[in-house]
Formats: sequence, structure tokens, C-alpha cells
Amino acid sequence: MSLFKKIFGSGNDSSDEERESDFNTSLLDSAPADEKFTFNFKKNGGKFLYCENLGEVREQFENILEENDWFESEVICYEPKLYTLLDENKLTYENPKNPKFLFASCENLIADEGAVLFSSNQIKQNKPNDLPDNIVILATTSQILENKSDGLQLIKKKYNKDYPTNITTIKYFEKEKEEDFLHYGSSAKNLYLLLLEDL
Repeated sequence: MSLFKKIFGSGNDSSDEERESDFNTSLLDSAPADEKFTFNFKKNGGKFLYCENLGEVREQFENILEENDWFESEVICYEPKLYTLLDENKLTYENPKNPKFLFASCENLIADEGAVLFSSNQIKQNKPNDLPDNIVILATTSQILENKSDGLQLIKKKYNKDYPTNITTIKYFEKEKEEDFLHYGSSAKNLYLLLLEDL
């Protein structure tokens, strides 16, 4: 290969990208669910932060707050189990008037779509468009499932009687994807995922 070709690339780069894309897709189909989720989630524009323990979750959460200048701001959070992390960082979650972000857990993480599955337990009756543009999710590696139907089956098993309502996914995390015709009606969110290892 000539020096110029190495520096400037060949005029046939698009076919190389297509071949690489086909190769990645075939490898991805046989990949474990966690690898598939990570790939698809990042491809959708999500920000992925892997944490080995709760100490790292706290540290990464503080990094997100610092990056966005969200210290001492208002937050939407409907889950009492998450309040400690908010209290530690002086974030207001009772009757917020101008929330900077939603802080929530989720039902599951869907590998084949790179999506986050929510229910009324995390977002009440809000539709994705009603939620703040910024979302921080705390989830565990054991919540990664292959597809949406696995997620729905697990919800059915988990909530034998008090079946949650408003089951929805969010999978577009970039503005350009929202404006694409194929994604009409979906709401792009700036989403951070704190993924805690629990397996």
C-alpha cells in the first residue's frame, strides 16, 4: 500500500466500512447479551459507565454532576431507594419545579436494541416526551436481557399481582436520531447509564 493511501485513505472507504459493518453485525448476533447491549447502547448515543462496586457508582455519579454542573439542583426521582445518593449531593427531589434530570433505576436493559425498559415504578405515568432531556440510570449487569419480550416476561413474573403500568423503552440518545424520519415520535434523551456489576 502506498504512503499516500495510508495517509489519505483510498477512494473506496465506504465499501470498507460496509464490509466492516457486515462483519460486526454477524459477530454481534452471536455475542453474549452484555456485549451486545454495550455495543447497541453506545451506537444509540448512550453514555455507559461501568462500576464494580457502590463506591464507584458514587464517584461516577459525582463526575456526571460535575460534568454538567448539576450540583445543588432539582431532580425528578420517584424511588426512595435512590434518595441517599441524591441527599449526599444536596439534590432536591421533592416537588421539583425545574428539574435538571431524571434519576431512576429501570426494569431491564434490552441487548438487541440497546434500550432501557421502564415502568410506572420508575417514571410513574410520564411518557418519555414528558421526562427531562437528561436522564441518569442506575442498573445492574443482571438486568441485561436479550430482547424486549424477555423483559416483559420477567416483569410478569416479578410483579405477580401489582403489575406495573406505563411499560416503555427509551433507545435514542442523540438529537440526530430523533430527527430521522424512521424515529419519528420518539424522544431523544441525553442518557447516562451507571452499570453496577452484580454477577
